[in-house]
Amino acid sequence: MQLRRLGILGVGLLGGSIGLAVRSRLKDCVVVGYGHQGDTLRAARQMGALDEAYEQPQQAVRDADLVVLCTPVGVLSPLLQQIAADVAGGAVVTDVGSTKRTVVQAGGRLLKPGVSFVGSHPMAGGEKRGVQFARADLFEGGICITTPTPQTDPAALARVEELWKLLGMRITRLSPASHDRLLADVSHLPHAVAAALVGMQHEEALGLCGKGFLDLTRIASGDPGLWRDILLDNRDNVRQSLRRMADQLQRLEALLDGQNAESLRAWLDAAAARRQGLVDSKDQGPPAA
Repeated sequence: MQLRRLGILGVGLLGGSIGLAVRSRLKDCVVVGYGHQGDTLRAARQMGALDEAYEQPQQAVRDADLVVLCTPVGVLSPLLQQIAADVAGGAVVTDVGSTKRTVVQAGGRLLKPGVSFVGSHPMAGGEKRGVQFARADLFEGGICITTPTPQTDPAALARVEELWKLLGMRITRLSPASHDRLLADVSHLPHAVAAALVGMQHEEALGLCGKGFLDLTRIASGDPGLWRDILLDNRDNVRQSLRRMADQLQRLEALLDGQNAESLRAWLDAAAARRQGLVDSKDQGPPAA
């Protein structure tokens, strides 16, 4: 991959991991980072995630071939507005946000002619946050969803997908609308449900929880501000997912009757078989874009 200068805006878990991975694979690429906390930037440089660090986003994007926005969803549009005048002509801007419709629209609206925006969502990370948890292998074997539109420049899309492939990811393409609809089911609703499961517990019950409960609710430990922005930005799809989840819970409630034991077993069997099919398909990997 030919990449001379990479700008990373937001040097946390994902931004720091991108920096570590790129610097380990592209020795001639200068990795430049932006963050609003000096301590974070110093830590990123000390651990080898950045060559240069700045506390103003405009400084981090000047002369960059590729810019990756790694801030929370709620900050992406204002950040695009801040850097729009300073991104070099011919550069490509992408992001790592968990919702795509808003940021793709903002990228097309705010960036000047000659600068391309391509939405992307690497399915990587965890409930721990901060550059101190960054790893060069964080993206290895994961899926990155890119979200081109009919207006997306094919060369810009290829450049962004080449970056994620360099970091060890497999590529799947979706429209921004399809991305947000599907991710509401498999990412955004699960986080909300994990939070609800923790919230509904009596204190006496929490004292008895085991590994299964902790595994099921692990993602509830995620950054509350980040997840607030995701749920609000995708609220229409999350509401639809909630309604379908409520339908399943109502069905379960109806099955909790001594006369429905076999139907309850069939409901559980179907869920177990569907999950096993998911595990098997993940072992094979998704089709390449």
